[in-house]
Amino acid sequence: MDFSAYRNKKVFLTGHTGFKGSWMLAWLQELGALVKGYALAPNDENALYTGIQGDLLCHSVIADIRDKERFESELLTFQPDFIFHLAAQPLVRLSYEIPLETWEVNVLGTTYLLEAARKLEKPCAVVLITTDKVYENKEWHYPYRESDRLGGYDPYSASKAGAELVIASYRNSFFNPASYQHHKKSIASARAGNVIGGGDWAKDRIIPDIVRALQKGEDVIVRNPAAIRPWQHVLDPLGGYLQLGLKMQQDPIAFSGAWNFGPSQQDVLNVETLVKLAIRFWGSGTYAKPALENQVHEATLLKLDISKTVEELGWAPNWNATRAIERTIQWYSAIFKDTENALHVISNQIKEFSS
Repeated sequence: MDFSAYRNKKVFLTGHTGFKGSWMLAWLQELGALVKGYALAPNDENALYTGIQGDLLCHSVIADIRDKERFESELLTFQPDFIFHLAAQPLVRLSYEIPLETWEVNVLGTTYLLEAARKLEKPCAVVLITTDKVYENKEWHYPYRESDRLGGYDPYSASKAGAELVIASYRNSFFNPASYQHHKKSIASARAGNVIGGGDWAKDRIIPDIVRALQKGEDVIVRNPAAIRPWQHVLDPLGGYLQLGLKMQQDPIAFSGAWNFGPSQQDVLNVETLVKLAIRFWGSGTYAKPALENQVHEATLLKLDISKTVEELGWAPNWNATRAIERTIQWYSAIFKDTENALHVISNQIKEFSS
């Protein structure tokens, strides 16, 4: 899809200092959008946002989304044409350690955004990013559709399902498509699978764990080798969000709702296969599968049905899992050799992906 319509449009981007947020910021900058970001400061010295000099790419507000008054003021002052809500506590294992903060950020943060949007007196497309983990996962081979039951075992998954309930409630109560001419807001949620890509340094995520081990010449420790996830390169769902935003602007009633973004069903890999491919593209390395005890619960099987998104939105995954892993490892290899190269590598990968 032609994304040139974002040029000179005002885009309010929450979570712009995070992994996905930094990629989204870089892409929006390539498109010529006017971006205002709202997020916490990067919490890692290797943060991608720092590497791409994100402060030069947008008007950056470093603040907590749980600060309702500050958040509302920053959003309403900006008067955005589009809102992309990526701010979150995004880690399953960390959510067991900080469950209250996870619920506050993921549920109340979403609520505060929707409350602020109620006071925005202009048309706006609001895309709220949740996760594939919002579904009540029965760990079967049936892929989940947007109409399936929501749930969540761990605090992260349950909090994101809670955010989806908030979104649905606000869409019905305050942003009902039937009364669009009154409120002028189109509200959609985007449920993406496990994304990979250069610049992710989060703890307990498979690609950062692989890269850290390979850089040190250590074994990659594989916790759940048989676990199946809908892996995709970060550019695939981000392209979907951008496409969804434009479709919502063109037809705000038809494209309000929930949308799944994931790989094709024949392109789903288990963790061990991903690790083997990553080591192959790195050029060296080994992995180990130790017996781990007292591990927190993590789902072993999760698949998404993307047929609605493919048929109605016209989106489809661009890079298969093998290419996604290859491009991801290429990014880390390039940065390992030249740490000043982050934005250049991202820009090149965006151009390759878009072409």
